[in-house]
Amino acid sequence: MKFDKNTVIGWTLMALVMFGFMAYERYTAPTQEEVQQWQAQQDSIKIAELNAQLEKENAEAKQLMEQATDTLNPLYAASQRNEGTTELRNSLLAITINNEGGQIMRAELLDSTYRGREGGNVILFDGKDNSFSINIDGKQANIQTADLFFTPTELTDTSVVMTAPIAGGSLQIAYSMIPDSYLVNMEVKAVGLSGFFSSKTKKMNLVWIQNMKQQEKGYDFENRYSTITYRDVENDTNELSSMGGDEDEDEFDERVKWVSMKTQFFSQVLIPAEDLEVEHMKSVKMEQGSGYLKTLTAEMNTAFDPTGQKPSKFALYLGPNKFVTLSENEKLLNTDGDLDLRSLVYLGWPVVRWINRFFMIYLFDWLTGWGLNMGIVLLLLTIFIKILVFPLMKKSYLSSANMRVLRPKIEEITKKYTRPEDAMLKQQETMKLYSEYGVSPMGGCLPMLIQMPIWIALFNFIPNAIELRGQSFLWADDLSTYDDVINWGFHIWGIGDHLSLFCVLWCLATVASSMFSMKQQQDSMTPDQAQQMSMMKWMTYIMPIVFFFSFNTYSSGLNYYYFLSSLTSALMMWWLRKTTDDSKLLKKLEERHKLRQQQSATGKRPSSMMSRLQAMQEKQLEILRQQQEAKKK
Repeated sequence: MKFDKNTVIGWTLMALVMFGFMAYERYTAPTQEEVQQWQAQQDSIKIAELNAQLEKENAEAKQLMEQATDTLNPLYAASQRNEGTTELRNSLLAITINNEGGQIMRAELLDSTYRGREGGNVILFDGKDNSFSINIDGKQANIQTADLFFTPTELTDTSVVMTAPIAGGSLQIAYSMIPDSYLVNMEVKAVGLSGFFSSKTKKMNLVWIQNMKQQEKGYDFENRYSTITYRDVENDTNELSSMGGDEDEDEFDERVKWVSMKTQFFSQVLIPAEDLEVEHMKSVKMEQGSGYLKTLTAEMNTAFDPTGQKPSKFALYLGPNKFVTLSENEKLLNTDGDLDLRSLVYLGWPVVRWINRFFMIYLFDWLTGWGLNMGIVLLLLTIFIKILVFPLMKKSYLSSANMRVLRPKIEEITKKYTRPEDAMLKQQETMKLYSEYGVSPMGGCLPMLIQMPIWIALFNFIPNAIELRGQSFLWADDLSTYDDVINWGFHIWGIGDHLSLFCVLWCLATVASSMFSMKQQQDSMTPDQAQQMSMMKWMTYIMPIVFFFSFNTYSSGLNYYYFLSSLTSALMMWWLRKTTDDSKLLKKLEERHKLRQQQSATGKRPSSMMSRLQAMQEKQLEILRQQQEAKKK
């Protein structure tokens, strides 16, 4: 065979390529270990795919089983989501009822007298602010209406029946609004469910939770009046403590006629046809700035007829804490006994409450009936009360004035008994002098003490008078809350974020009134007594400072009234001092002294407290003199 040069080169290149490929295969081929690792990877992928497929098949099977089980659940139909709302309204109130839970989710007051913080109507609660769940035990399942969905039926402008299908029957919650009122009737009735419930089921449990909206400008002040209030079967109205810390909680075991979630000026009241058995109440304070005051919780039981022959009936009051309005709405209920919804307007402790309930309210309503500005009404109220108590004030002043004109005689007794061991004798002779002139050291205190219940009554009445809400006067845009003429926008401990001008004016007027009173007392005291009263003089200046820190966040209407009261007191004291002639007063006392001496000489000594005290003091004085003479011997 003949090989030329090109053929040899070709065969050589082919051989090199073949040997190169063989060498590449030899040195790049995977090892046995690498082959095993790759195989294991492939097996893991196949196993994961098989597991995922198996889980999917199991989930589908489980879902099919759950669906089959749910169809057997007596609450299955009622648990299917059915979103929607229904609105009912009358001339004063609009409510929105949610399909979820079949409960009232929104309450709006339509009376233009009451405006919200942002303007517009007052919204008592909205959305999830109000939760009212009815819980009833069944044989196979327990009903919790908060977890069920209802369908509105028999709908009119003012009524609706919310129906939840259960076990071939239904649970119905019927709502109907009473015209021209803040009342809503509610009935809970079981239809065709007698086999669903146990024969022992005689009650249903009510769990009422509400986030109380902040309706007023002053968070701290409104919070004080936000609480759960209830009236027991013994006709006493009580409340869960509203002055404690951030949380108050109580366990109960008593029957009540109604339960209310209330703020300073508005209430939501649950009034059952049959008494409620309260088990638990709780109040939790919410953070300032959240738009809410407290979260209030009440858990109760009431009668329930599982046969459906007798529905469980309730009335709901959703409206203002106005004395007259509460009374008028209560009359529409036609209930036996006195529910006394008017007690939702806090009027103070018993004695003070009677003053407010049977006097102040009628006087205030009479004055507001004139259609005057509320600032003028408070001015007229102040004048009327000052005229009413003026005889007591005058008597108190004259008692101090009598002590003042007798001061020289008291000083003579003081000079006569200078030794410490003569202190009792000095006191006895001083009291004898007072008795002979018909003067009582306590005469100036008693009339002032009698006025204190009125002062305290108005302290409780004015902040709770809803008539002042939203009413402006001078620089105050709302007399029911503080007047922040100066607001620096940040909180300072003890004073807050503002300065109330009416509070400042009241404190200054209190200083002026106290100075007049102190001057009157000092004029009637001996130097020793005046020295002992020096602490009281300091208290005259300290108390207004205490009042300022306490009342800076209080109702401007209350501070305005107290300012007027203190100012008129100071003016009255000034006028009484200016019109009193000390010489004529002393002459009158001397005439009284002579008359008493004549009566004493003839054995016709007048019977009075001072006379009896004088007789006792004379006996003590005689015993003391005998003891001193015995010591000298």
